[in-house]
Amino acid sequence: MRFLSHLAGIAMAGAALATGASGPTLAKDIRSVGISVGSLGNPGFVIIANTATRLIKKAYPQAQVTTVGYDYDLGKQVNQIDNFIAAGVDFILLNPGDPKAITPAIRKAQAAGIPVIAFDTVADGADAAVTTDNVMAGRISCQYIADKLNGKGSVIIENGPQVSAVVDRVTGCKAVFSKYPDIKILSDDQDAKGSRDGGLAVAQGYLTRFPKIDAIFTINDPQAIGTALAAKQANRGEFFITSVDGSPDIEAALKDPGLDMIKASASQDFYAIPKVSAQTGMDIVNGKKPEKTLLLIPSTLVTRENVGDYQGWNAKHDD
Repeated sequence: MRFLSHLAGIAMAGAALATGASGPTLAKDIRSVGISVGSLGNPGFVIIANTATRLIKKAYPQAQVTTVGYDYDLGKQVNQIDNFIAAGVDFILLNPGDPKAITPAIRKAQAAGIPVIAFDTVADGADAAVTTDNVMAGRISCQYIADKLNGKGSVIIENGPQVSAVVDRVTGCKAVFSKYPDIKILSDDQDAKGSRDGGLAVAQGYLTRFPKIDAIFTINDPQAIGTALAAKQANRGEFFITSVDGSPDIEAALKDPGLDMIKASASQDFYAIPKVSAQTGMDIVNGKKPEKTLLLIPSTLVTRENVGDYQGWNAKHDD
């Protein structure tokens, strides 16, 4: 099964319906685009930015696309948006640092005639947002847990930074567990910071507090790997782990017998997200606004059994 191409096809079909076109109408020349991502040290964001840049330049070869990382500093992202406005970019692709606090900066860009498309997480006031269906991702990852436990056991939801993507993943997970009265949630409020180190530190606390754990859902792959490392250090192997991302690191973990406790990850399609985001920005500039401001990219569960067929973040594409 070719996950990524399948999801991309679904996503683009949805985008075509939303915009009323299968691709951008090239009536207006696009000369420059600004992209602001959480961190250029995050390979997922680099892939998103590079893919968006390639697709924009395919449609507008002379366009200059500038990508910057705000390093999870909201003030820095606001300054980046100001710089994009001063440079007169045609549209901005934005991974928002805060869904509400970034709104004044978005409004300022729009007042200057610059559309803003949020990606990966939503932002209040953006012209459109393109994200993984994070409720779905949390749901399918935790359904795997419920099924594997036959609806009975002690589980942990390892939380993270309270951006919309994380909140939605936890919402989807809890919706599953709520259907099983014999599943007990030991903890659901610890913020592991979305990082491997954070997952390691928070998991060490769980392993001290809870003598028996059956499964842990982590809100992303770095936390999953950190949690697995903590378990190995503590010689604890009675539980298993699922997460969200479908990252290259989790692909490797799902193939590694030494990390056997990591069982599954709900994928994010880091090809469809920038493709739909870039197309939406180009369409808005050319007067085609999406009928829906929130465009959701479906998620598929990657497991030890099917990882060999998974086309992940680094898959090559023709366009």
